[in-house]
Amino acid sequence: MATLRGWPHRAPSTEHRAPSTEHRAPSTDADADADATVLPRSAPPPVFGLAPDWLLADGVPLADALVLSHPEQFDRLAAACPEALPTAVLAGDPCFDRMLAARPYRDRFRRALGVGRGQRLVLLNSTWSPQSLLGDGEGEGAGGTGGDDALPALLPRLASELPADEYRVAAVLHPNIWHGHGPGQIRAWLDRARRAGLALIDPLEDWRQALLAADVVIGDHGSVTYYAAALGTPVLLGAAPLDSLDPDAPVADFIRTAPGLDARAPLRGQVDTLIESHVPQPGPMRFTSSVPGEAAVRLRRAFYGLMGAPEPPGPALLLPLPLPDPEPALRTAPLYVLTRVLAGPEVVVTRYADPAREPAGAGDAHLAVHEDTRDPGQLGLADIVFRCGAPDDPRFGPPGRWAAEVLDRHPHCALAAYVTGPSSCVVRTRDGVLLRLTSGAEADADPAVYASAVHAWLAAGRTLSALIEDGLTVRTGRTGHHVVIAAETDGPTTGGTRQRPSPTPADRSTAHASGADTPRAGRRSPRTAS
Repeated sequence: MATLRGWPHRAPSTEHRAPSTEHRAPSTDADADADATVLPRSAPPPVFGLAPDWLLADGVPLADALVLSHPEQFDRLAAACPEALPTAVLAGDPCFDRMLAARPYRDRFRRALGVGRGQRLVLLNSTWSPQSLLGDGEGEGAGGTGGDDALPALLPRLASELPADEYRVAAVLHPNIWHGHGPGQIRAWLDRARRAGLALIDPLEDWRQALLAADVVIGDHGSVTYYAAALGTPVLLGAAPLDSLDPDAPVADFIRTAPGLDARAPLRGQVDTLIESHVPQPGPMRFTSSVPGEAAVRLRRAFYGLMGAPEPPGPALLLPLPLPDPEPALRTAPLYVLTRVLAGPEVVVTRYADPAREPAGAGDAHLAVHEDTRDPGQLGLADIVFRCGAPDDPRFGPPGRWAAEVLDRHPHCALAAYVTGPSSCVVRTRDGVLLRLTSGAEADADPAVYASAVHAWLAAGRTLSALIEDGLTVRTGRTGHHVVIAAETDGPTTGGTRQRPSPTPADRSTAHASGADTPRAGRRSPRTAS
């Protein structure tokens, strides 16, 4: 119901959590105590948006028209505030209608959010109460969460358990969270997750598009989670307190029956199992709107009827959802990379962004670090140093020159990679070889993955001539990306083109002992055979 699912107009608290108003009627400071004494102990708490205090002024309805999206809401309105029943208008849900109309463009929304072929978009959603996914964990949680402060605990686990190139993680936070705490505070709280690749979705403009793009939503009892279920998207409840909901409302029935997130079990298995076995519940789709696709027509008719004016000619239409600005996944946190070199030539690459512990998995490991990492000490430990930018950016010079400077600056780095676009990068090896890696038309992985594959190939003792002749297939999960590899040349005076012997295991041990702190994820570097 478009109106009754709305949020209060007053600003939330700017303390650590916003106050929940979902199950209370508003009251003034003067009569708060009186209301508490008049309400019988056995009386059910007023339903948000339906109580007389919300809808009446001196016993008279405040609104000329109260928009409902489904006939079941008439019954609840009649029970909660019969005086407002004559103003009720069944007009559907224009927000939901816009999402239904935009469904054919799902792939465009996914590409705008940096979701590639074979990737799954995990969307986190939180409403604005202490019992929400970003709340303080008050009340009883769902799905074994026990009311924990779920979102901050989930984010590092998602980075540690979900391979970066097989999953994209994004978050939609209710506008009142941003308003109550401030954008700076929200970004500070989520800074580590953002450096690991988390996308923060605009809470006013782009949340609908993100919802359409999502493969799974981890949410709570808020409207966005219910919309996800109405669209048929798999939902895991990370926080879902029933005591803040009208027990007779459809959303309460959804919360009682939807699968809950088990915070003690591996996350990847829960996400994958739900996606692969999901059967949409009919309730959310049915109760979100009883007249899908008709909101514009019904609302315009109601508005002009209130004005006593004839409707204009032509159809009543809603604005289509705009295509969001591109937001590729930028990861400046250290990447723990597992590789396996196969025949073909083919290399399997699995990357984890800033994992809390060494991920399990077969293969040789190396560390890839963005030049703009928050911890410069990681650069001295990196097997690969990379960055992203325009190839003609005068601040860095040509990619080949930048790569030579990186190798001179970090003597224990084996390969430097400059990502020049969504499908290409330039890499320089420790031996001074300069290569351009370009993906095929169907490949859409992060080009830094291709650099890791080349490093693994050369570290395994395979020949460079085979790469240049045949190219390379880079596999992330079940998706293959064909990469064309060409030798590049730059002037003989360019720094870093001279050959330098690769460091020995003793050199690496000395560097680790005297350099920066040991990385959070231990490495089994293929270059040191450790």
